Amino acid sequence: MQKKLHIKKGDTVVVIAGNSKGQKGRVLEVIRKTDRAIVEGVNMMKKHTKPNAEAPQGGIIEREAPVHISNLMLVDPKTGEATRVGKKLNDDGKLVRISKKTGEEIK
Repeated sequence: MQKKLHIKKGDTVVVIAGNSKGQKGRVLEVIRKTDRAIVEGVNMMKKHTKPNAEAPQGGIIEREAPVHISNLMLVDPKTGEATRVGKKLNDDGKLVRISKKTGEEIK
């Protein structure tokens, strides 16, 4: 059975700890096995590559490295600040994620 995480692909998050602290970005991928997420433009690393079909010259490519989920917080859709995530039943009886700060539904 897979773990339940407070962050999903496509969410906007802010980094709350580490070298990239304070940076915001969109989640590109969630790696449940290691509790990590890849966030657009955050925790950039340089990768040396040999020439291949994608990069005929080879060289140094900059790309995002995974960040641990505990170092990420969801951005509140109303205020744009970091917030904790809660769950609540909506009018249709569906379980939805809400912002703890404003009570706004997170889509």
